[in-house]
Amino acid sequence: MIKKLKKNKNINVNQTSFYFEDYLETNKKNKFTQKNNIFHDRIYLLFFLFFSLILIFGIRIIHVSLNKIEVYNKTDSSKEFTLLRRDIVDRNGILISRNIKSYHAAIDPKLITNKDNFLIKLRLNYPDINIKKIEKKINHGKYFYLKKRINQSDKKKLWNLGEKGIIFEPFQTRIYTHANLFSHIIGQVDYDNYGVSGIEKYFDKDLKNRNLANQALKLTLDVNLQHLISKELNNALKTFSSNGGASLLMNVENGEILSLVSLPNFNINERKEVKDKKYINKITKGVYELGSIFKTFTVAIALDNEIVSPKTIIQDIPKSINCSRYKISDIKEFPKDLTVEDILIRSSNIGTLLIARKVGEEKFKKFIKDTELLNSPDLEIEELGKPINFNWNKCKLETVSYGHGITTTPLQATTVYAALVNGGIKIKPSLVKIKNDKKSNRIISKQTSDKINKILRKVVIDKEGTASLADVDGYYVAGKTGTSQNYQNKNKNLNSFISVFPSHKPKYALLVMLENPQVAKDLIYDYRGMKIKGTRNEAGWNSVYVAGKIIKKIGPILAIKNNDFSYQYVVEKIN
Repeated sequence: MIKKLKKNKNINVNQTSFYFEDYLETNKKNKFTQKNNIFHDRIYLLFFLFFSLILIFGIRIIHVSLNKIEVYNKTDSSKEFTLLRRDIVDRNGILISRNIKSYHAAIDPKLITNKDNFLIKLRLNYPDINIKKIEKKINHGKYFYLKKRINQSDKKKLWNLGEKGIIFEPFQTRIYTHANLFSHIIGQVDYDNYGVSGIEKYFDKDLKNRNLANQALKLTLDVNLQHLISKELNNALKTFSSNGGASLLMNVENGEILSLVSLPNFNINERKEVKDKKYINKITKGVYELGSIFKTFTVAIALDNEIVSPKTIIQDIPKSINCSRYKISDIKEFPKDLTVEDILIRSSNIGTLLIARKVGEEKFKKFIKDTELLNSPDLEIEELGKPINFNWNKCKLETVSYGHGITTTPLQATTVYAALVNGGIKIKPSLVKIKNDKKSNRIISKQTSDKINKILRKVVIDKEGTASLADVDGYYVAGKTGTSQNYQNKNKNLNSFISVFPSHKPKYALLVMLENPQVAKDLIYDYRGMKIKGTRNEAGWNSVYVAGKIIKKIGPILAIKNNDFSYQYVVEKIN
């Protein structure tokens, strides 16, 4: 048996088991495979962990990038910023007033780690600050305000100090984007966001209506017109060394006020209490004798009652008239015989007085009552003046006829002019865009209104007229001048001019008023094609001049085109 096995060379005689070698090899392989599998499992696990971390961070980065996160300090709340007051915008949607987030800077002594270092930083950045006072408050350990209503510059400056003890308390403040431009109209709010003057006070409840928070209060005013008129009026104060001035631009068809300027004005962002009377709203609160402006009223009453016609001749006009203890006269000499329209064109006191006597006191009283000249204006602000009451005693009719001894506000006078030229319909002035009231009260007839328009145009273009400096090419300006004494100070003049344009179909009325202007000796006028220096201190030489410059600037904005006035051009050529 053994021999047979030896013969087989492939068989090891000393081998004790046929499977021993295979078992060892197999066992080694199994152990290696087991270790290799464990290694791979660990790699897969680490890969999974790293992949999960990358995925988590990736999702977080995407989340952060898609969401705007606002950082607050410990005093900031997570409440959503909700406007306490609505925006105020002009007729074109240009922002005038808005609430924004602002801050108070406070100090919490408990959060200050190094008091000395903190005080040094404050002293270096704010040399004028009372460090001893601040140190004393810090030592008390109570929370206190460093500065209220800080601006963005101060906030950034304090933030850069890197001190946890400085707390920024958020609150809402009202800003006025045009500072001085609308100071006499918009008004102000107090620190608690309650309106205290102007539009802000009149519409206080409406502006705080949460249901309308996203809907701005739209005014009739035009920012661009306001800017241009204010600029020209400011220049006029310098040119004529005037103490103050005012202007009003109104749509004669619906009473919308496009611009209201009163100078001097003030920056309403500073929230200072203004007590000086020179800062009153001269258009709505100022009460004045407007002089010859009233002569148009006298002529309109006479024409409407068919007492006279524009061509009626008033004969034997004296140079002066004694009325009670007063002597009434004209500034310059006029012909003895003048037509009614010439009396208004040349601005004759005596001629107007004689027309008023034909009219009579009762008709004049009715006109003043119907036009509400002696009432406070009806407008969406509370800063309104009350004309001075007077008795219709002897000579009152005569003096009132040419604007002496009777007061009113410039707003009231301009509103009456608007009615005289728009076809005779009384309008209500407004600062807010509202639906037109279909109800209308007639002051004079349409025929009388047309006659007045033609006469007022001649005041500007006639060689004897007093307002030739307002004759701006293409705009067909009409109007009437007024030179009077300041009612509160008889030593000062008040020069005014109410213009309307275009005269054949008036759409706008513009009042320009200057307080105590002086002769502009260095000013060169373009007077009827001649270059002359000013020597007279009358409305025709200052207020009219300013009105002409304003109309030239605002005309294009009002979209008044030359071809719209071709009819009037033909009429003027015929006459």
